[in-house]
Amino acid sequence: MRSRPTLEWAPGPEVLALEPGATDIGPVAQTVAAGRVVVLSGAGISTESGIPDYRGETGSLRTHTPMTYGDFTASEAARQRYWARSHLGWRTIARAAPNDGHRAVAALQARGHLSGIITQNVDGLHQAAGARDVIELHGNLDRVICLGCGTTSAREVLDRRLRAANQAFTAEATRINPDGDVELPEDVVRTFTVVTCTVCGGVLKPDVVFFGENVPKSRVERCYRLIDDANAVLVLGSSLTVMSGFRFVRHAAKAGTPVLIVNQGLTRGDPYATYRVDLPLGQALTDLLEETSGPSHA
Repeated sequence: MRSRPTLEWAPGPEVLALEPGATDIGPVAQTVAAGRVVVLSGAGISTESGIPDYRGETGSLRTHTPMTYGDFTASEAARQRYWARSHLGWRTIARAAPNDGHRAVAALQARGHLSGIITQNVDGLHQAAGARDVIELHGNLDRVICLGCGTTSAREVLDRRLRAANQAFTAEATRINPDGDVELPEDVVRTFTVVTCTVCGGVLKPDVVFFGENVPKSRVERCYRLIDDANAVLVLGSSLTVMSGFRFVRHAAKAGTPVLIVNQGLTRGDPYATYRVDLPLGQALTDLLEETSGPSHA
């Protein structure tokens, strides 16, 4: 029997006993200037683009339970609920624009300071800001995969098919969640028609890692190689609640690689951090960019 995934994390004594995060970005800038830094970003970097995070002060987990892999694969009704809500939510995600934080990360990469970018986000905003070779740990909402034959396709293609199959569907999105989901009344959900794979008739799923689903092994191994070759790991806007991202912080710290965390609020990785900054991401990363001038000499 598949257990329910861990969606929330409560800070223990080892975290609560730590000093508050600093507001001086200077030490982070010095480390980044030395080069070969791997960024690990989370939902907090996209909040200034209008996409809420899961666990902040207004995080979506306070009112929203994300779809799990087990529920999605086991229930036709669950898939109908997911696609009805995601059909509306994806449009909002697709319209979101990169913010100052995304642009700063792309600029740091362009200057040669970063050796890799790993993101837990599924919104594609790092790439939209100009970042290259981003490892999307949890996939991207812009892609769809068939669970039957493995065929992948663009979300825009599916969107056109869903629009054609639901011409009378007139619901409007209200609050958007990081997974592209929105809230809809159940009676509205039941009017939604789900489409299947055009190749084999199988079940379609967004090409993202749901809660309770494993990140592909090859993707994890690629991340570990980046971490092992890094001079430092820079965590941006992640509570590190789920193991998929937290394991890289723990791995780096065990190897003696400095871990720097810039986040609003406590994180599961705080006991492993060399230096912690508690600031809004957009301003913090803009300041970091200003203090990190010239190409890396790594």
